[in-house]
Formats: sequence, structure tokens, C-alpha cells
Amino acid sequence: MALGEPEGYDEHGRARPLGERVRSRTAAAAACVVLGVGLIGGAVTGSWLTGDDGGTGAPRGFAAASTLWHSVPVDRLFPPTVQGTGAGPGGADRTWTRIAVAPDSGCAGAFDPLLRKALAPVGCDRLLRATYTDATQSYVTTVGLLFAKADAPAMSALATRFRTEGLDRRTDLMPRPYAAKGTVAAAFGDRGRASWTIHVLTEAPVIVYAVSGWADGRTVDTPQPASDALRAGADTAVAQAGLGNEAQGLADRIERGLRRDNAGTATEKPS
Repeated sequence: MALGEPEGYDEHGRARPLGERVRSRTAAAAACVVLGVGLIGGAVTGSWLTGDDGGTGAPRGFAAASTLWHSVPVDRLFPPTVQGTGAGPGGADRTWTRIAVAPDSGCAGAFDPLLRKALAPVGCDRLLRATYTDATQSYVTTVGLLFAKADAPAMSALATRFRTEGLDRRTDLMPRPYAAKGTVAAAFGDRGRASWTIHVLTEAPVIVYAVSGWADGRTVDTPQPASDALRAGADTAVAQAGLGNEAQGLADRIERGLRRDNAGTATEKPS
């Protein structure tokens, strides 16, 4: 039918048979129904993909993330090998190899007292940790995933406090390393902490952190947060060695994997 053509007539201006007109109207109505269902279905699918719960509270993905520590295999949370394309100083590539995974546990003994106090408002359900080394085995980095007990507002409040008060840059709030015996990280103790990063997520009850140091166990007198070590012109020993890159680069990639796993969980339909 041409644009603007009267419904009951054909392209030559002749009246259409009654039956043909009825069939045309029926087909048009059916098309509207299909279009309406498609739009509704698209909206629902969109909410699954984005984790939106339709305005009834926190996103579904937030609740789903709290179960990832036992529903996702450790090799996905902490892959045996992590590629860090462009993650090194000057955009150099990095490859990290996992050398140890700590048994899942609570947070007792895993943090210095002041950091434990700072994290206390969100609680600790489970703590997962793994230690990696670079391709030259010169550096070691412990990365951790703290699964909190808090709800979304509490996580947002903690994230705001860390950001506004600079808690992620204080040397008295550094996370502790996991120095696994019998590995190149065996000498990676508290006094060997060189650089670190802490990220409080707001879309999941998770805190991602990493702390790096030299594999030979040398003492670091002046640790430097990764955010400072990565700044242009940073000339400290920590920055020039790329230890800020080690902590930030590995934490970023473990966090990306966690987000992918959480997105997959959030889009699963209930059975």
C-alpha cells in the first residue's frame, strides 16, 4: 500500500473486497501485538544485561556478587597466568604467573590493625588471596578479594570515605602480603611492602586490593601508593622499578575478571 493511500482502496483507486480489507486489518493488528511484545521483551532483556532490578532496590548483580567466592572456580578468580598488555612502565607488557593461593578465610590477621578498623563498617564474609610473580621473578604481588557483608549503601559510604579522606594512600593502611612458603614470595613480609592499591567497589560487596614488593625480600623504607608511583615524573625507587605498575596492573585485571563473572551471574534467568 502506498503512503497515504486510503485503506479501503487499491493503488488504482478501486474499492478493495471486504474480505481483503478484514485480512489487512487483522494482519496490522497482529503486527502491533508482536511489536509491543518485542518492545516489552527488549526492556526486560535490557534490565537483565545491565543488572537493573526495575527500581525495586539494589541491582541484582550486587547480591549475586556476594556468592562469587564459592560459585566461581579459583582459576577464574585468580588465573594461573595474567596478561598485562601495556601495564608496565612506559606501556610495556607484563605477564604475571600465580605462585600461590591462600585458603579462603576470614580477615583475622590479614590486615594491619588500622586498616582492619577502616574496613570494619562493611564486615568480612570471606577473604581470597593469591600471590603472583613477574616473568623475571624479580617482583612479587599479592592480590586480594575481600567479600564484605554490607549492602550497597554501606559500600558506597566506604568508597566515598576512602576517596575523600585518601585512605587508600596512607602507609599505615597498607594490606599485608601472602608470603607462601617454598615460593619466590617466601621472603615477602610486611617490611617488604613497596606499593599497593585498594579499590572499594560500589556495584558489588567486594574490596579489591594488591600489594607488591621485591622477590628478594629487601626492606622498603618508603612505600609508595600505586597511584603516586604511576604519576609522570615519579622518580622514587619504587616508581622506577615499576612496583606501582605491578600492584595496579594486576589488581585491575583481577577486578575486570570479577566484573565479567558477576555480569554473567546477573544475567542468568531463574530456573
